[in-house]
Amino acid sequence: MKAKLGMSPIAWWNDDLPELSDDVSLEECLRQSRGAGFTGMEKGRRFPDDPEVTLPILRAADVTLCGGWFSGTLVDEELAANKDRIAPMIELFKAVAAPCIVYGEVGRSIQGDRSKPLATKPRLSDDEMKAYAHRVTQFGEWCAEQGMPLSYHHHMAAVVETEPELDAFMRHSGEGIPLLLDAGHLAFAGGDVLRAIGNHHARINHVHVKDIRKPVVDGLDRSRQSFLDAVALGAFTVPGDGSLDFGAIVQRLADHGYEGWFVVEAEQDPRKAPPQKMAEIGHAELMRVMTAAGYTVETEGFPKGS
Repeated sequence: MKAKLGMSPIAWWNDDLPELSDDVSLEECLRQSRGAGFTGMEKGRRFPDDPEVTLPILRAADVTLCGGWFSGTLVDEELAANKDRIAPMIELFKAVAAPCIVYGEVGRSIQGDRSKPLATKPRLSDDEMKAYAHRVTQFGEWCAEQGMPLSYHHHMAAVVETEPELDAFMRHSGEGIPLLLDAGHLAFAGGDVLRAIGNHHARINHVHVKDIRKPVVDGLDRSRQSFLDAVALGAFTVPGDGSLDFGAIVQRLADHGYEGWFVVEAEQDPRKAPPQKMAEIGHAELMRVMTAAGYTVETEGFPKGS
């Protein structure tokens, strides 16, 4: 089985907490990540939106674009508004041959509001979840028709956070909206990562290998502290530096035949957790567990001849 290893630039630049950002250029971010062994990078705020500008930067760094976040609002807004906003992103991602766009629901979410405690996260009724899942499926089908599949990101502080919410979303949505499995977010929400893989493996098309520091997560006062408070306290980290058993997680994905991207997404304070060092720790741990699970990790970065 084949796998590819990528990173998210959130280890260098945090969009919600600018103070948790390293003042490095896109080129330096790509250099550090590639130097640690990663061949892909998800899109971040310092990436140009023009493929004519982006492609030479990726080529020079020998890195491919392996995904990127779209802030969806389908829980509240209609398809048309989201189609208009995602259309330029689809064209960019097609031009750079990215595998998917990550759909993250921000409608009603408190993930970016430090004044809102974790316990106040939005919740959907059964009927609301059915309607929402149907809309997201339609949107996913439309994006795929345009030439770029989505990957749905369950997320702390959003409408699909917990394992039961994920199960309900998956039950009411269709194959037109594949799943991004994020180990860290699911564990943070109290879910069973291995069970979720077993239940939903047929729809997983992208994986975030985010780790958590369980003592930090367990020590949160969810009635008073927010998602961003948790990030600032160091709730997340890279595989090999946290509490999750990625040997078991990667093996479970291998057991179900998953092939594709494993992306390290670990937002934390770069002054306490230098991104290049964290990248090296994460890559070493992933190579260890993926080799044990029988994966061949591809080493090609930017496609030769492109």
